[in-house]
Amino acid sequence: MKRYSILIFVILISLSLMTSCKKDKGDPPVLPPAKSMTIDFSNFESGKKGDVSISIPKGTQNSNWAFAASAALLWNAIIYTTLAVPVYSFQLAIDQKAVYIDDRTWQWSADATVLNKTYTARLTGQITASNVVWKMYITLQGAGGYTDFLWFEGTSELDGTKGQWKLYESQLNPVEIVKVDWTVGGAGLGSVKYTFTKAGNAFANSSIEYGLTTGALNAYYTIYYYNAQYEQYFDMNVQWSTTLHNGKVKCLKFFGTSDYYCWDGNYLNVTCQ
Repeated sequence: MKRYSILIFVILISLSLMTSCKKDKGDPPVLPPAKSMTIDFSNFESGKKGDVSISIPKGTQNSNWAFAASAALLWNAIIYTTLAVPVYSFQLAIDQKAVYIDDRTWQWSADATVLNKTYTARLTGQITASNVVWKMYITLQGAGGYTDFLWFEGTSELDGTKGQWKLYESQLNPVEIVKVDWTVGGAGLGSVKYTFTKAGNAFANSSIEYGLTTGALNAYYTIYYYNAQYEQYFDMNVQWSTTLHNGKVKCLKFFGTSDYYCWDGNYLNVTCQ
């Protein structure tokens, strides 16, 4: 009877410890969405209207849309060339199942292939009293590879409604190149702001903010950048419809006025209403 009582006691203690460990581990943190690192440039890609190819006749006046597109595509080049590996790796990693490590830290892992090179991404998220601390380590497999390069890091609110990323240029030059401030709203609304933070060139401190709203022109850019042709910084505001593709742009230094200049659903210049 005594031996039986001891056995029951040991089982109860073991169950208690197991329950305690599970309770201490808790749930994984709320992941930042994939869109916290991406900006939609589809309405400003030459030859495309959203996902539909279009053809603009020679001599057609589409300068209003073209001006907006020229600034947007500067940022498109930065995000999807220089930062292609970390951005793509992040999107793959967050689709995986989280694994608990220790100290309220979880990990997501995935392999990504970019330009015939295979990378292993390891995203960690540590829950603190006030926020979640994120770190993305990238390993390049094969010849000339490297291990656990911290390509970006950041923080987010515990409820996942906003946060900031800091991305570094490369394993060979691990300096901060951009920071990304992001928010998440209801019904898919929110914003993403890229700021170029690397010093030593004219593009430093340039920024682009992209967001969605509830208006008829339901998407916008707020852009500040160095225009090499004019050798000065431009402030631009761009608004457009993600369904009808019409929009408008204003830039005092380019147009000479603070008025908006518009285009229709075929990207052709029209008078603003």
